[in-house]
Order: sequence, then C-alpha cells, then structure tokens
Amino acid sequence: MAETLSRWDSADYLETEEDIRLYLEACIEEDAGDGALIRHALGDIARAHNFSALAREVGVSREGLRKALSAEGNPSFALVLKMARALGLDLHLTPRKAA
Repeated sequence: MAETLSRWDSADYLETEEDIRLYLEACIEEDAGDGALIRHALGDIARAHNFSALAREVGVSREGLRKALSAEGNPSFALVLKMARALGLDLHLTPRKAA
C-alpha cells in the first residue's frame, strides 16, 4: 500500500502569540548564522497573519514582501524592523556570554 503524505506548513499552526514566540525563538536559536531560517520564520508568521495587510503596513507590495522573504531574498534590516513592529514583535540584541 502506498503511503500518502501531505505538505506540512508551520503557518497553519501559528495560532497564538505564544505559538509565534516559541517558533521564532526556536528558529533564531537554530539559525546557521546567515539569517535564512529567521527569514523563513518571518515569512511563515506573515502567512499566518494577513500577508497583504502586513505588506501594506510595512510599505511594500505583496509581491515585494514575498520576494524579500523568499529563499533568494535579502530583506533590509529596516524591513525586518517594520515587520517585527507590525506583527507585534520586539527585537532585542544582547551581548553573548564570553566563551
């Protein structure tokens, strides 16, 4: 009997602010240092919300936001900050502990 698989989309499970916080924290922790996983997570969070409304709120087109958050995208720091604020997220930078 052939096994059937369905596509899993994390955006379908980001229903509460706590879900989003935990997901984003995990992605930040697991990111390889190039920001790709964080960019992907922001895209998932945006899709879990109203993507078009978010694009309008941050001042870009829906297609521009999609491209910025794609695997080939490279969103500006300003765009990331605008997205964070629009999604009700805060960005905090803290010094690393000495190794």
